Amino acid sequence: MAAPLTALIALDAKFPHLPAPNVDFCPIYPDRLRLSLHDDFGTFEAWREALNIDPQAVVHRVQDGGGTRVLKVHGRFAGADIELVAFGLVVELEPVAEGSGAVS
Repeated sequence: MAAPLTALIALDAKFPHLPAPNVDFCPIYPDRLRLSLHDDFGTFEAWREALNIDPQAVVHRVQDGGGTRVLKVHGRFAGADIELVAFGLVVELEPVAEGSGAVS
């Protein structure tokens, strides 16, 4: 787990201005550092940009019966596989009455 620990130290040194994510290490994936964020997709985007990960690589899905939105992407940083993931509630839009809305 040397690679993810080294990456974590490098992340802290290079991006101290970014909000701290939850950090996970897993012996099944010894080269992976998982950064997870909850209820803040803006912070997910800030980390994705800082890590120079292509926005087209982000996978979007829902879980919990459609109630939780999940964004996930993988990248490389300081020799480690970085898994960046964000969770947040799916915002339900209020129904719009027929005939109301913008006129084009």
